[in-house]
Amino acid sequence: MPIKRIIIIGAAGRDFHNFNVVYRNNDHYRVVAFTAAQIPNIADRIYPPALAGKLYPKGIPIFPEANLPALIHQLDVDECIFSYSDVSNQKVMETSAIVNAAGADFILLGPRQTQLKLKKPVIAVGAVRTGCGKSQTTRNIIEYLMTKGIKVISVRHPMPYGDLASQRLQRFETLEDLDAHQCTVEELEEYEPHVVRGNVIYAGVDYNAIAAAAQNDPKGCDVIVWDGGNNDFPFYKPDLLVAVTDPHRPGHELSFYPGTTTLRMAHAVIINKVDSAEKQDVKTVLHNITTVNPDADIILCASEVNVTHSDRVRGKRVLVIEDGPTLTHGQMKIGAGVIAARKYGASEIVDPRPFAVGSLADVYNNYPEIGPVLPAMGYSPSQLKDLQATIAKTECDVVVIGTPVDLNRIIPTDKPCVRVTYELKEIENSRLTKLLDAFAKKHRLS
Repeated sequence: MPIKRIIIIGAAGRDFHNFNVVYRNNDHYRVVAFTAAQIPNIADRIYPPALAGKLYPKGIPIFPEANLPALIHQLDVDECIFSYSDVSNQKVMETSAIVNAAGADFILLGPRQTQLKLKKPVIAVGAVRTGCGKSQTTRNIIEYLMTKGIKVISVRHPMPYGDLASQRLQRFETLEDLDAHQCTVEELEEYEPHVVRGNVIYAGVDYNAIAAAAQNDPKGCDVIVWDGGNNDFPFYKPDLLVAVTDPHRPGHELSFYPGTTTLRMAHAVIINKVDSAEKQDVKTVLHNITTVNPDADIILCASEVNVTHSDRVRGKRVLVIEDGPTLTHGQMKIGAGVIAARKYGASEIVDPRPFAVGSLADVYNNYPEIGPVLPAMGYSPSQLKDLQATIAKTECDVVVIGTPVDLNRIIPTDKPCVRVTYELKEIENSRLTKLLDAFAKKHRLS
């Protein structure tokens, strides 16, 4: 059979995993390029030979996704593998049309080919969109398991935005580990909450190597908790899959890829933020869950928001900083920061858009649906400087930091700041803890 020529369409995460487990040493295929989208500054680099394997002594080039039709013709491509997450079903099929019109086949790889089976039991947390509350759900699960004396190791969906070879396998146990790996703000938002709670977390590029290291971690490992990214399904085959939904975006659980896949696969589904969502929207999400996954356990939860020094907020003009990806490709107009500002009586939420500097101004232009909040974008040192400058220029009394990471540790400001925390809180019958107890008993973890 002739060797098929492949482009993997990605965003520095699922694309590299799909290559590693399906194509890297497969003589029937040649991956002639990756394309990159969604994240700034991840194109125009090379997937390095050290990761690409013996079939690719020069590595594999990474191009902007906008070049896809031309690349299909220039590189004589047979198949394009769509390999990133948190995109609308319409966007997926539009990309399929672009690929097919250029003459190539369009392919979506599923769990059977891409999920790795581990020796340790796996609990996976996924979601139907970015910003549903995966991280707080993961933290809640880990903290509960740790109270039972169970040794938990977390593995996070990849965010390799820097030097790929050096990011092959990353282990984070201390804040110093985060600094040593030169983590972006987006990485810090995911890793730091684990580290400060005394939990080890792994991430990187090669999830076979990561699995081996995590299961044999020096601190011990009874169970792996997969902390998902965007709305992707897990790289490891889960023994328990928990999907998180968001009634602030009713209907998205059925209309975004691959979130609806994650929902349909889940053993349990959390409807989060019921404390701040409209009742009818909660009912819509509940109806959609029961329609496509009637056997799933459904758990209602609140996202409990608190603020340090809440007295500093009341009656003040506040600048709200929210998690960047939640506002950009997650398409949320507000997050925990806005909810906290309203809860604690801010007199005004100041619009930072007139004060946006450099790349932050570009973000607002590229995502015009973002409202009067500041996305915590920090994919590069220059973008961090733009974020710091935008905060400095914005005329406000107090900065409300609604990101999972303490931004003051990264970009100090002279303005008074308060930090928002948000934790998952079950509102009925401890159903999640009962589910975890049954899991621990089944796998003889306690």
